[in-house]
Amino acid sequence: MRKGTALVVGATGITGGNLAAHLVASGWTVYGLSRRATEQSGVIPVTADLLDEAATAQALACLPITHVFYCTWIRRDNEKANVEANSAMMRNLFAGLDSDKLDHASLVTGTKQYLGSFEAYGSGRTETPFRESEPRVPGDNFYYALEDVLFEAAERHGFNWNVHRPHTVIGYARGNAMNMGTTLAVYASICKETGQPFVFPGSQTQWNALTDMTDALVLARQMEWAATTPGAANQAFNTVNGDVFRWRRMWREIGEYFDLEVQGPEASDDPDTMQPLEQQMAGAESTWREIAAKHDLVEPDVAKLASWWHTDADLGRDQECVNDTTKSRDFGFDHFRETRAAFLDLFARLRAEKIIP
Repeated sequence: MRKGTALVVGATGITGGNLAAHLVASGWTVYGLSRRATEQSGVIPVTADLLDEAATAQALACLPITHVFYCTWIRRDNEKANVEANSAMMRNLFAGLDSDKLDHASLVTGTKQYLGSFEAYGSGRTETPFRESEPRVPGDNFYYALEDVLFEAAERHGFNWNVHRPHTVIGYARGNAMNMGTTLAVYASICKETGQPFVFPGSQTQWNALTDMTDALVLARQMEWAATTPGAANQAFNTVNGDVFRWRRMWREIGEYFDLEVQGPEASDDPDTMQPLEQQMAGAESTWREIAAKHDLVEPDVAKLASWWHTDADLGRDQECVNDTTKSRDFGFDHFRETRAAFLDLFARLRAEKIIP
C-alpha cells in the first residue's frame, strides 16, 4: 500500500486523534492540524484557526501534503450559521494547501446526512437501513455544505475524494463535543459514587429499536483504505461496526460493568417523560470535582469530559437508526467490531488513565 503525507484536520478530536495514531502506526508522515497543538507521538503539530484565512495559509505554507483527512467541525447557534462557519473553514483549508501536491481528500460527516440537522433532527424520515444513495433531506445541513465545498475543490484541483458517514463514534478523546462513550462512563461513575440508579435518558424508540455505532478504529481503517484504493475513489461510504443492538440490552450491560442498578425509560411515548442527561446532571460540576479529588483523577472539570447535550440528541431520537454498509463491503472493506467490546475497552482505558475511578 502506497503511503503518503497526511494532514489530519481536527487531530485532537475523537475521529482525528484516533485516525492520526492509526496512520502513524501504518507508516504515514502525519501532520495534525488543530486550534490547540496536538501532543500525540509521531504527529507533527500544525496550529491554526481555520476561520482565519490568513493564519491558515501561513500555517500550511510549504507543507508537502498529499492526503487531507477532514475530521473537524464547529457548532454555532443555528444551522444557517453552522453552514456558513463550517464552509468557510474548509474553503480556507483548501486555499492554503499546495493543490499541485494534493492527491486525495477525505471528509467525515455522519448519520445526520439521513436524519437532518440538529434543528430538524429526524425530519428526513428515511427508511432504514440508511443507504448512501438516499437523497439529501430538505433544509440547511452543514454536512451538505461541506460536501459541496469538497466536490468543488476536487474538480478544480483534480484530486480524488471520499466521504465517510459514521454513526455515533466510540473512541478515546478528551475535550470532545461528540463523545458518547466517555459521557456514559462519567455518568455511570457519578451514579456509582452517589448511589443513584443508571437511568436511560432517551426515548422509548431508542430503548427498543435496533441501532448501530462506529468504533473510531473502524473509521480510521476505512478512511485509510478508501484513500489508497483506486477503485474506492470518489465515493461516499457509511461506516459502522457491522453489528446491531438494542439499547435495552446495551444499557444493562454497561450498568453491569459499573455495578449499577439499571432503569429504562418510563413506559410512555410522551417526550416530556424522558430524563435527559442535561437535566439529570444539572449541578454535576461540583460532584465531579469531589469525585476527581477523592480518586486522584486527571480531569476535575466534567465539561471537558462529558457532552450531555450530544448524547441526549442521540438517545432521544424517535426513529430507528441503522446504516447499510453493503456498498463498503462490495468495494472491498470488510473490517468490523463488536460494539459492546468497543464500549468496554474504552471504559477500561479510561480507568487505566485515571479519567474515571
